[in-house]
Amino acid sequence: MLRKALAFAGSALQQQHQPWRTIDCRRSSSVSSAVNSIILRSLKDHYLEVSKMTPPPKVSPPSPFTVVKGALDHGGPVLRRTHGNEEISISVMRLANIIAGGIGDEEEDGINQLFLHVDISKPGQKESLHFLCGLYPDALGIHSVSLRSKTESSGFLAVPTNYGGPVFQDIDEKMRDALHSFIEERGINESLFPFLQAWLYVKDHRNLMRWFKTVGSLVNDRKQGASHA
Repeated sequence: MLRKALAFAGSALQQQHQPWRTIDCRRSSSVSSAVNSIILRSLKDHYLEVSKMTPPPKVSPPSPFTVVKGALDHGGPVLRRTHGNEEISISVMRLANIIAGGIGDEEEDGINQLFLHVDISKPGQKESLHFLCGLYPDALGIHSVSLRSKTESSGFLAVPTNYGGPVFQDIDEKMRDALHSFIEERGINESLFPFLQAWLYVKDHRNLMRWFKTVGSLVNDRKQGASHA
């Protein structure tokens, strides 16, 4: 249902740009008011439908990971932990948010595959070790490993400008296996999937509800402005 609602939001934006929807200026005021009413009614129906959706069961992240405060309301890391003197942070996104989803099995794969950005840093070092991983319900695989600089003021990863490392598949198998063991030792494995999938569902749901409310408010303001013109 959430996916259908997201599709509705995208189609509503597309329709605003279709050139054949030009309206005769003599009828534009009345037609515009009618269109606004249709949009508001549809937004309200979808808002109510989405608001009644049953959220997934509450899932806690595997210990010792903790949720970053405010992560639902902004981009950036979702989970953090320490390992010895290392600081580890994890960001996540869906495959479906990167590649426009298909249908059937392809769509299901998009839901069940997550991308993790894993940052491992140590105090006093200017660079951090960055892993891009594919996470599934029953497996985790490394796509790339690179070195990235950290900005001292914000702590966020900077856009890489220097050589970060070789293509992961070009590394010999023994070293690839060792790197998988390296992140496994730090708790980065398929046990993260249930929490991160549920977390993304809640984030998508919250963003969609906010979208319906914001668009409805803008259209309603426009409708009231037109009625007073």
